[in-house]
Amino acid sequence: MNHSTEPPPSAQPDLTSALPVAVREVEDFLAEAGWDQPPKLFALVPTAELLAAEPGLAGSLAVGQGLTPVAQDPIGAADLATTLDGICWPDGVSGCALAQDIVVLPPAAEAELDRAVQGAGPTAEDSPGELDQVAVRFAHSHPDRRDARLVVGVLRTGGYCCLLRLRGADDEPDELVEHPDLAPNMVNALLRTLES
Repeated sequence: MNHSTEPPPSAQPDLTSALPVAVREVEDFLAEAGWDQPPKLFALVPTAELLAAEPGLAGSLAVGQGLTPVAQDPIGAADLATTLDGICWPDGVSGCALAQDIVVLPPAAEAELDRAVQGAGPTAEDSPGELDQVAVRFAHSHPDRRDARLVVGVLRTGGYCCLLRLRGADDEPDELVEHPDLAPNMVNALLRTLES
């Protein structure tokens, strides 16, 4: 007779279906604080495991089989790639999410952006960081730019979810866009932090 308190494997929570909920929770949390925030990283921990380890959190967490985002220290925007390269999450973390304010340009601006980067000169081509700075300056000064917040969540099992909040202009409401292919490079960078 099995006296284990662990549920059988078939009863384990489906974290893939819980990921979009956790990503929206991260975005809702950050939306309350407004725009112009530094990049923010969150560990995604199974809620049931968190409550088992910390029963005192029962009043502040929704009891269920989902994921709970746990905020980490803010990350400097300039150090983002370096910071992510140095992260290796412990086994108790099932996934992670990164939120970052970005600038979105219309598709028609791509050719202009390419010309601005190419016009940066041969010395900039030797330094990818300089080319990135040229692209960022161009995007921030473009008249058709839109401010946005990108939240990317990934799971150790390989699942991922991307959510973009486009800042509304003047009286217009913000627009939410969810699509798995919004940020493939960020997805890959976050998945690397979960590799054993």
